[in-house]
Amino acid sequence: MAQMKYRLNRLNQYPFMTVGLIAIMVLVYGAMTLDGGSTSANVLITFGAKLNPLIQQGEWWRLFTPMFLHIGFTHILMNMITLYFVGIQIEAAFGHTRFLALFLVSGVGGNVASFCFSNSLSAGASTAIFGLFGAFMMLGESFWQNPVIRQLAQTFLAFVVMNIIFDLFAPGIDLAGHIGGLAAGFLVAYSLGVPRIGKVSVVKRVVATIVLIGGLVWLYMHGMAQ
Repeated sequence: MAQMKYRLNRLNQYPFMTVGLIAIMVLVYGAMTLDGGSTSANVLITFGAKLNPLIQQGEWWRLFTPMFLHIGFTHILMNMITLYFVGIQIEAAFGHTRFLALFLVSGVGGNVASFCFSNSLSAGASTAIFGLFGAFMMLGESFWQNPVIRQLAQTFLAFVVMNIIFDLFAPGIDLAGHIGGLAAGFLVAYSLGVPRIGKVSVVKRVVATIVLIGGLVWLYMHGMAQ
């Protein structure tokens, strides 16, 4: 009985959601490579990349699927390294189910923002990864008295600022998607709460949920009207 409990505790501590997401994305990348290459526009569209005209025609799932697609080997390599090291920390803090919800909603939030403000064909887990950065910002604001969390939040804030500055000058980067994912992750983290660390104000959770839903609806409707 004690051994079984030990194994369950070890399983609960293992970041299987993070590892599972990485595995899915690697498999999808392999399928895209076999189908003609992950840099091919036709392959990207076939696999569900974000393309505004198709979303406006009713293919709403393209607000979800892009976070599992990547354009070229360097793109997936850098995103998977970042997802692993950030994901294991956020999954440990929020728990497996909350982490998955945070990742997916952030990814959709970033894609909806991209749909509203950018007409380019886009794909990548960056929208969801920026959502994980947003979750760190939420932890830093809510648990500033914790020196470890405060240091991590400050480090990731500096990283986010540098990335956004880089995005402003780098061609082909979906800045709207990154900022949208960051904001969505910040709000989702409040909505979900962090029982493993401490209590979050009910008022903050309710306000964050309202702003998140209202923001996503507005962005989607604005994108559809363009």
